Amino acid sequence: MNTAIIETKRLLLRKFDKDDIEAIYRIYSDKEVNTFLPWFVLKDINEAKQLYKEQFESQDNQEIAYHYAICLKENNIPIGYIHVNMDESHDFGYALCKEFWHKGIVTEASKAVIQQLKNDGILYITATHDVKNYRSGEVMRRLGMKYQYSYEEQWQPKNLLVTFRMYQLNLDGNDNRVYKKYWNCSKVHYIEKDLE
Repeated sequence: MNTAIIETKRLLLRKFDKDDIEAIYRIYSDKEVNTFLPWFVLKDINEAKQLYKEQFESQDNQEIAYHYAICLKENNIPIGYIHVNMDESHDFGYALCKEFWHKGIVTEASKAVIQQLKNDGILYITATHDVKNYRSGEVMRRLGMKYQYSYEEQWQPKNLLVTFRMYQLNLDGNDNRVYKKYWNCSKVHYIEKDLE
């Protein structure tokens, strides 16, 4: 796991720490921000404390080896996050407080994290988005990710039937590699020709 602080023109990307509980609550309690994310919104600050303890306090032991708080340089307060799972999917995910949407912040932060992944020898990343969340797909394309396929999943823990689009970025130049697990696990999967 690389825990170094990453600096961009406007941002600091760093680990969450115990002083970030209020910021964690702000990010994870916003219903609109979390509409297309797999967890339920936090109800109170105690749930934020519990989330910090379970997800961030001992990051070295997690499957999510890269988990960065996105902070503006001017105050170093988290306004979102980027994470990359270290299972075989190398799933790349992000969220941002809505008052900072449409400013290129997630794109700026993601490009820096992707460069760190490349430096660390990660071969590829994948990312998925609900077909209704087209803005997330726009971010993936801006990062150079390529659409691979769409598939249905009974999404947990929300227990919703969702159609996802799967994007992939091969960091080692092997453009023929396609992560097929979601395709293979879903009875309903297809390629949308206008997205290829």
